[in-house]
Amino acid sequence: MDIKDFYFKLHPLKTEPILDDTTLRDGIQMPGLAAGPKDAAKIAQLLNEIGVERIELFHYQEPDKKAAKLIGDLHLDLRVAGWCRAVKEDIDSAVQCGLQEVGISHPVSDIHFKAKWPEKTQEQILANVVDVTEYAAKTCGLRTFVHGEDSTRADWNFEKRFINAVADAGAECYRICDTVGIGLSDPQAPLPNGIPAKVVAIKKETRIGAIEMHAHDDFGNAVENTIAAIKAASGIWDKVYASTTYLGIGERAGNAETEKVLLNLYLHYGILKYEGKTEKLKATADYIGKATGFIVPPNKAIVGDYGFAHESGIHTHGVLNDPWTYEPYPPELVGNIRRLTIGKQSGKGIIKHKITELSGNVPDDETVATVVDRVKDMYANGRRASLKEEEFKKVLRILKILPENNNCH
Repeated sequence: MDIKDFYFKLHPLKTEPILDDTTLRDGIQMPGLAAGPKDAAKIAQLLNEIGVERIELFHYQEPDKKAAKLIGDLHLDLRVAGWCRAVKEDIDSAVQCGLQEVGISHPVSDIHFKAKWPEKTQEQILANVVDVTEYAAKTCGLRTFVHGEDSTRADWNFEKRFINAVADAGAECYRICDTVGIGLSDPQAPLPNGIPAKVVAIKKETRIGAIEMHAHDDFGNAVENTIAAIKAASGIWDKVYASTTYLGIGERAGNAETEKVLLNLYLHYGILKYEGKTEKLKATADYIGKATGFIVPPNKAIVGDYGFAHESGIHTHGVLNDPWTYEPYPPELVGNIRRLTIGKQSGKGIIKHKITELSGNVPDDETVATVVDRVKDMYANGRRASLKEEEFKKVLRILKILPENNNCH
């Protein structure tokens, strides 16, 4: 059986998706997370290796400035942008850090305007954003994105004026920010929170040159909404940026996961620029988890330790005969490994396999039954976790199946 039997089946996209990873900005805004300068540089290097083409950084505190310099010194293939508020001092900070791109984040919804600047009119607010965008793009010569914070709750009549104004001021890309995760992927969903509708409307009614989708995961739809934006851009936009974070880390429920969007684009939509790079997805996840202090859930899709773990009798029996029975693609494709574990649901098949693996001898049915009963007794007496390999070896030693000095792995 070949992986092409199931994947690369959809019609090719008529747009170029570009991954714009914001792990080192939005990701580390997650409570309790941080990354030192050397770790940030290593993360940037790993993101470069998996095919990310743009990353976003903070650049205000001294550790962030040092990280920006270390990343610059690596001369990576990816583009590096500084995240800014709509104030000229932030633009100056990005320039001082040697950055050649910025993303200017600014609200576009009345909810934010009334909460943050109740004394200002929309015209005053817009004039300031235009002034800062012109300063970044024309005075400082920076490639400039503008992020429409809370786009999915914004009045479209104002938002399109906002987009046209920043486009005329020199912005090359507008980011649709689904700030509270209420975006809808359905092509029939209307503005403001219909993602496909917004992608189409921006093309038809504004002068901006490119768009980006930045989805939050409050409804669990961030990846879905990101892919929906890419699909909606197909045939009408030459390129579309996807703003993601590795492992989905970020504020509240986090963001669309870089690794999920990447693998979907590769396997389902045949974006072949990721070919040969997916094997580094697991290692990248492990490093980012350790570097930031984020505990990667073991059942995390693609990169979790249990992504290819099998314990129940039905599953292990199937996988031992043919891994395709319970695995969607080989674990090696994403740098993961297959794990066959012993636990409450384990049957005779996996027990026999593990005994053979550890002892080098195929056990008879009576021996297998004895071990199965011993394992079931452990769980009947309150055990919950799967048995670690050394614990299973101990069971085999007690039953005289393995000698006391056996050190097989």
